[in-house]
Amino acid sequence: MRSPSLLDGAASLGDVLDFMRLIWALDHGLQSLSKKMQASIGLTGPQRVTLRVLGRFPGLSAGELARILLVHPSTLTGVLQRLEARKLVKRTLDAADGRRAHLALTAIGRRLDVPARGTVESVVGDVIGRFSRDQVHLTSRVLATLAQELRDNASLMSSP
Repeated sequence: MRSPSLLDGAASLGDVLDFMRLIWALDHGLQSLSKKMQASIGLTGPQRVTLRVLGRFPGLSAGELARILLVHPSTLTGVLQRLEARKLVKRTLDAADGRRAHLALTAIGRRLDVPARGTVESVVGDVIGRFSRDQVHLTSRVLATLAQELRDNASLMSSP
């Protein structure tokens, strides 16, 4: 038996719990498709997004890339290590500051930096294409604000 959802008229749990159910469904969908992407194209969703961003902004440092992706640098470490191990991304030390490295796609990485069906970004692109620019911007604002509040509260929880 299929579990009820908001989309098929299930009773509301209230705005907060209904919204949280959708976020968790979104997270589950991202994780599931990411695993399928790993099996089919050899890249997870986070790896592919990282690759696509580096394709647009070659020469970023890991810290700059983490800020663009809205993740903690430690979250990005494993993603970058796997991309480097597959020779999709290369690190070049900064000539002026040897402690700093710049990231760029290799020739192999550049070949993968193209739109592809069955990826998270293709699904997102298809869905947001069904809505007006204003609707997408409003949704983006809500999600960005929620993401920031979650980060802020996580920081507060880990402070002594």
